[in-house]
Amino acid sequence: MTDEIPMTIGGSAVTTAGSFEVIDPATGVPFATAPECTEAQLDQAMGAAREAFRTWKQDEAARRELLLAGADAVLAATDTIAPLLTREQGKPLADARMEVRSVALWLRHFAGLDVEDEVLQDDDKAHIRVVRRPLGVVAAITPWNFPLSLAAWKIAPALRAGNTMVLKPSPYTPLATLVLGQVLADVLPAGVLNVVSGSDPLGALMTGHPVPRKISFTGSVATGKHVAAAAAPDLKRITLELGGNDPAILLDDVDVEAVAERLFWSAFRNNGQVCSAVKRIYAPEHRYDEVVEALAAVAGSVRVGAGSDPKSRLGPLNNAPQLKRVARLVDDALSRGGQAVVGGAVVDGPGFFYQPTILRGVADGMAVVDEEQFGPVLPVLPYRSLDEAVERANGTHFGLSGSVWGTDADRAAAVADQLDCGTAWVNTHLALRPDQPFGGAKWSGIGVENGHWGLHSFTEVKVLHRSHA
Repeated sequence: MTDEIPMTIGGSAVTTAGSFEVIDPATGVPFATAPECTEAQLDQAMGAAREAFRTWKQDEAARRELLLAGADAVLAATDTIAPLLTREQGKPLADARMEVRSVALWLRHFAGLDVEDEVLQDDDKAHIRVVRRPLGVVAAITPWNFPLSLAAWKIAPALRAGNTMVLKPSPYTPLATLVLGQVLADVLPAGVLNVVSGSDPLGALMTGHPVPRKISFTGSVATGKHVAAAAAPDLKRITLELGGNDPAILLDDVDVEAVAERLFWSAFRNNGQVCSAVKRIYAPEHRYDEVVEALAAVAGSVRVGAGSDPKSRLGPLNNAPQLKRVARLVDDALSRGGQAVVGGAVVDGPGFFYQPTILRGVADGMAVVDEEQFGPVLPVLPYRSLDEAVERANGTHFGLSGSVWGTDADRAAAVADQLDCGTAWVNTHLALRPDQPFGGAKWSGIGVENGHWGLHSFTEVKVLHRSHA
């Protein structure tokens, strides 16, 4: 078993009396334990963050400099963090290394981002200035699919704006985030970033705690609703980045051969465990077979295996409940007339592996189409008219993102503009950047992350009105 990695509270490494097991999804066997944060320790972390806020908020230049130093420290620790991330999450090591590098990218971007005042009036009558001030302590809760990247989406803008943070990773993937906390503790002042770990009750304790002024949560719709309800009595600010069921509409002029590989990876990146991955494809009826066959050819060529194997392109699903859910969705579709052109079954052997699966003969109303699969499964559906395709694409509670693919990019952009979602791509998908806002419509979330919009979400507007009368 891997030695237990401590939490970071007030700049110090903190152990606990209790712990919980962390499972390697490639084997299905525990390989480490993580600290089970107590309620008293959570109070300590919140207190440390509140105390650190007093001075952290005052020196903008120091915040910029320390975020840059943090980026350098994270990159220097890549060889330590990435293998641990692969072991607990399952993704190929090359993808884990990219995820570590993304943390540094986000820290550097926000270190260089300005928070500018606005002057509304400056004359002999008055000077009116609008400024942005930090909120205070932020409680951040991250999921298991991209534990480091999505932590950075919160850490970088929150700290840049002058807030301090208590961060809790998913109990499925706590270890790499705990190490990230240690790495940044060597750079940041004590208490600015506290990292705690624990099983499910810890998240509820964080959202209901009296100290945080904002909760930033990434996870499921169901849990997001609970977070919003917990935040309401104290009127805490919230950012919720929740689930997606992203449609990809292929136009009748699409070059299937040219886009098949990119389209496939837009759905299967991280084994489909991406909130904004393509979850369903709508193809013109007269080109349906061509699309299905092209995607099946790519799926059939992809090697599935442990993330530690450099030949693996797709690793296991992260956890047993998720494997069970994916299998249930596919089995339901097959029992109702759907066909798995490729895949369609759990991989024999240890671990949480599922075959890359392309489904045909499925329809709206089936759970595999209407719900977020969050796994290596892609249903392909035919459509007769473009208006019908857009209506079906929008006919869901989700509204995270979507894409339109075709040779005529202007026509595709006009269709993309009709999608009811936070991000609409043309001839690409999953094109994410630190300067580009990311958020969802409907049940896919409240608020946005990234860019100056995300930075502003960690601030409060304040008006300074000075009369010259």
